[in-house]
Amino acid sequence: MWTRDSKYRQAKEALLHAWSFQFVGRKNKKRDFRRLWQVKIGAAAKENGISYSRLIDRLHKAKIELDRKILADLAENHPETFKKIISQSQ
Repeated sequence: MWTRDSKYRQAKEALLHAWSFQFVGRKNKKRDFRRLWQVKIGAAAKENGISYSRLIDRLHKAKIELDRKILADLAENHPETFKKIISQSQ
């Protein structure tokens, strides 16, 4: 009957919990997107005959500084460009 919509203290506690979940959610979002980008890059790399870890290693050695977000976008939307980047790294 008397719930947090009518009780100030319960409403305040609900907000504090919501804010803590919101904070955690922002951190999880970064982790989730990084994993998604790794999966997309890995799938495109396998299509081109190279593993994800070898591709990242070769990109670092060739001093090609593209982050995972850009690589995932290239792999998904511009596969020819992604293939050229792979050939440049070898």
